[in-house]
Amino acid sequence: MVDVNDLEILAALEETAERLLNRHHETANEWFPHAYIPWSAAEDFPEDYEWSPEEAKVPEAVRSALFVNVLTEDNLPYYFRDIERMFGTEGAWGEWVRRWTAEEGRHGIVLNGYLMATRSIDPVELERARMIQVQTGEVPQPPTAAEGLAYVSLQELATRISHFNTGNLLDDPAGKAVMRRVAADENLHYLFYRDAMQAVIDINPSVAVIAIEKQVSGFQMPGTGIPGFASHAKAIAEAGIYDFAIHHDRILKPVILRDWAVESLEGLSGEAEQARESLLAQIERIGRIGQRLSERREARTAATETLA
Repeated sequence: MVDVNDLEILAALEETAERLLNRHHETANEWFPHAYIPWSAAEDFPEDYEWSPEEAKVPEAVRSALFVNVLTEDNLPYYFRDIERMFGTEGAWGEWVRRWTAEEGRHGIVLNGYLMATRSIDPVELERARMIQVQTGEVPQPPTAAEGLAYVSLQELATRISHFNTGNLLDDPAGKAVMRRVAADENLHYLFYRDAMQAVIDINPSVAVIAIEKQVSGFQMPGTGIPGFASHAKAIAEAGIYDFAIHHDRILKPVILRDWAVESLEGLSGEAEQARESLLAQIERIGRIGQRLSERREARTAATETLA
């Protein structure tokens, strides 16, 4: 059920949601998962089949990214549950929730098909992890519509970047095409949420800033319920697919500081002013951490290359 306070915000944004939904329909391209899966690379799995890393033609860190990406997509039932809870079932918001869900469903189909056809991941490990992930049902649960819009804006952009960067590290034209196709969808989802959040800022900047600060403070990429998520996240960061530097340079700065222009908002309440100060300090701190970790990673890479 949508919170009573959220009903006012969602009602005020109904025309915005309808406009953004129409824009999405005009810009989204129809595509079919079966056309992207390299079926010619597939073979039957015998009953006594045991996967070996030698079968995978991708680095271990990239396998981690694929593992996390596909299991995140497989957890769609719980994301749908919470998106519907936040935005409701009626009008443009309800139509958007259902459209978003249908599009996200294709991502799991194409990623699973690609991984099985190319044997890039142990299928038994993947299925066991999927069972754990879906039975656990762990997903971020922003408590309000404003916080939900703040979170999904950042999360959809982060997911787009993660998918695209993963594809760049695949030495496989089919894999690159799959990841870029999925990333393109995520970008359109991001644009819907980013501009919906901008409308919240225009209507009530204080509510918006407080929501943004809370979600930046507690931000986590989807997948925290995946078995071994911490080690996979570390490998993903080490490979430069998604890390603090990317989070700062390509998400927080361009979205919060440039697009939403949080620094220059006027007429904030006292609580919102404090939230803005905290938010700006967090962004600066994340930037420093990201730069420091990137420098350490570059030093380790240089040392390894020197030894080689």
